[in-house]
Amino acid sequence: MSACAPQQPPDCGVAGMTVCPKPVDDNLPNVADMLTWDQSQRVVGFRNDYRAYPGDLFRHGDPFPLPRAEHQLTDASYTVGGITHHLDDYLARQSVTGMLVLKDGEIAYEHYGAGNGPSTLWTSRSVGKSVVSTLVGVAVKEGAIGSLDDPVTKYEPDFVGTAFDGVTVRQLMTHTSGIDWNEDYTDPGSDFAKLTACEAADDTYRCVFGLVHGLKRKPGVEPGEVWSYTTGGAWLLGDLLEKATGTNLATYLQDNIWKPFGMADDGVWHSYELGRHDMGGHGFNATLTDWGRFGLYVMRNGELPDGTKTLPEGWVRDARTWTTARNSVTASHPEGSYGYQWWNNSIAADAGDVSPPRTPAMAENLWALGIFGQVIMVDQAQQLVIVQWSTWPQAEPAFDTLPLETSLMFSAIAAELNRR
Repeated sequence: MSACAPQQPPDCGVAGMTVCPKPVDDNLPNVADMLTWDQSQRVVGFRNDYRAYPGDLFRHGDPFPLPRAEHQLTDASYTVGGITHHLDDYLARQSVTGMLVLKDGEIAYEHYGAGNGPSTLWTSRSVGKSVVSTLVGVAVKEGAIGSLDDPVTKYEPDFVGTAFDGVTVRQLMTHTSGIDWNEDYTDPGSDFAKLTACEAADDTYRCVFGLVHGLKRKPGVEPGEVWSYTTGGAWLLGDLLEKATGTNLATYLQDNIWKPFGMADDGVWHSYELGRHDMGGHGFNATLTDWGRFGLYVMRNGELPDGTKTLPEGWVRDARTWTTARNSVTASHPEGSYGYQWWNNSIAADAGDVSPPRTPAMAENLWALGIFGQVIMVDQAQQLVIVQWSTWPQAEPAFDTLPLETSLMFSAIAAELNRR
């Protein structure tokens, strides 16, 4: 070979990727068994999701700077059940594989565990839903989606005559469509388990389309009346966005947020049909600091570094206007639990004797949550973004266990940083 021959790009498992994330694990767990992986399999599976499935690349821009804060976070603590836990204890209890704290746009804390590092692409699980809902806001701003009160079938005509006929884009995004969907991660016969099986099969897009197209309405329930978490509906929201904009999720994210805001690294979106259809319910893979930059984008109300506003006026406020549909309002969260695919994960009102205590302002924070402990928390009032990667032992533990401790620790971190 000639010494002047062009160097071949590395084979990172994704077409067009020029820098391979690290570490690269040789033996990947079977994706069909994702819900029953053990802890070591979850670590390997979640940081190799970008190459375990087909994926569409979204490219980075000129990096938005993240300077190191002068005063670094060294500890924070919370008390639950009469026991005080410190930061190092929390990292172990939560099986944290990555944590980033941004205060006033500066890195106050950065941690990697289980062999992860700055170039690792970690999969979002349902944190991707919050990314998609934000992209819906971009599409509304651009006019590609006329109104959140448009019927779903305006953009998805193949769903005329199905249970989604009469459902609005807003109801789809707030999971108040009234669709009967079983999200139980422990039930091998659930609709979510069927979706996971589709992802491991050939012709994934057609398989998932058929699954969602055939869903029924909950008996006696009209759209808007009941909140029910529905990954099938989130997939349809992503598909609707692709049809409205004429491009796949990865490209739309790249062109409107990833490059212009200044993410530092390329990312990969789990694709159901390469170049055409990406998974709107999860499957977003990016580095820890770029997860944080996305949180900053939301904290800035979608304003780019050059001052361009990419979200409608009041979008982030509306995204945390929690639905009061039945099942969203609970004793834990009397304000409501869910907005535009963002969660209210403030300290539960019925948590009992815990510290830090709950405050009403906590319900203003936005939480992007994914199973097994994935988090982006955005606190606009305190100019705080916290990112967490985890491999919880259960997909969705009871809310008075690990999720409560997450809200307590994040509140403790906010309080600790405010003392400086």
